Amino acid sequence: MRLLMISDTHIPKRAKRLPDAVLAEVDAADVVIHAGDWVDVATLDLLEERSRRLIGVYGNNDGAALRARLPEVARAELGGLRFAVVHETGQATGRERRCESAFPDADVLVFGHSHIPWDTVAPGGLRLLNPGSPTDRRRQPACTYLTAEVADARLTRVDLHSLPLPAPVR
Repeated sequence: MRLLMISDTHIPKRAKRLPDAVLAEVDAADVVIHAGDWVDVATLDLLEERSRRLIGVYGNNDGAALRARLPEVARAELGGLRFAVVHETGQATGRERRCESAFPDADVLVFGHSHIPWDTVAPGGLRLLNPGSPTDRRRQPACTYLTAEVADARLTRVDLHSLPLPAPVR
């Protein structure tokens, strides 16, 4: 099973649209996970139309229309792994233990908010993944997203992809 993980797309505030490389990954993925801060409903509509399966949550920059269609926390079993998706997890210090306590029934937690890619494992085994942002790098060297493969109830591969900088929104 192939997964695409994105977050913090902030369209149209940070980019006019999703990058072509991300759209190609949407088409290739069995499941697309978006960890919030969509900003516009059109991006949700687009991903619902193009994805085989979409799992998404709202973020702190998402308004009432998105909050009406998306949960704050999403959970799904994918290939034998228990996933949880949330936008915010708080500060980096203590994140693993805090999230392990908050999501004791998950094997993998996908989160966003910081725009900083993150891949760690908590002491009890919870894998924490943040794909960064494909449209707003903030202080990172590049815009990013994650792909992963699930087989035999485990993540067999997780890859961080860097993108060229998007054209400024005008």
